[in-house]
Amino acid sequence: MEIKDKQLIVQLSEYLRGFVTEERDNRIREVLEKRTRHVTVAVEDLYQTQNISAVLRTCECYGVQDVHVIENENEFQIHSAISMGSNKWLTLHRYKNEAHNTARCIEALKAKGYTVVATLPNDDSLYLDELPVEEPTAFLFGTELTGLSEEAVALCDKSMKIPMYGFTESFNISNSAAITLSSFVERVRKSQVKWQLTDYEYNELYFDWLQKSIRNSDFIINKYLNDNKIKI
Repeated sequence: MEIKDKQLIVQLSEYLRGFVTEERDNRIREVLEKRTRHVTVAVEDLYQTQNISAVLRTCECYGVQDVHVIENENEFQIHSAISMGSNKWLTLHRYKNEAHNTARCIEALKAKGYTVVATLPNDDSLYLDELPVEEPTAFLFGTELTGLSEEAVALCDKSMKIPMYGFTESFNISNSAAITLSSFVERVRKSQVKWQLTDYEYNELYFDWLQKSIRNSDFIINKYLNDNKIKI
């Protein structure tokens, strides 16, 4: 159940805590303390479900909360055996069924204050370790066969490449995302940047994850609201 009222979210969360074990509650809070929206990932038109699912799993493992999904030609589908339920704990933003999905995604990211970085292995791209960590950063990854579209590259603020020392010109998309986040997220966490969630973001996700941890949570919440004559 989605609720936006800040005070009601806190109130309901306190009530829902009684329906999970102390161990589960502590685990949720522990993960939330390490969650970030300072870094985010966007993917453009991926079509292999194993790659899509691996990217989601990587984002969740590194504490990156949001994944933005551009669906121009290919529908975004998750391979549950690879994602291992990671998508359950992520916030997915999908851009599909409209014209200019790529542009809409990049514009939305910029409106939220992100520097949008194209992953592009060309001579003009910065190396991964040259990117500043102070700016909220969105990494944009392209389709498996052809990479990012020309539109995406033109709209991004910067481009980035991963150092390579072999004959092969690029990494698989899932490997590229894993290497990028492993390096950049660790640099962010070791910096002086305030990368943690805001209080409201923390409380909102805490409420959401409690619901996902409790069977029939909607029924429990509705009963609480009715018993306390709270209208939403």
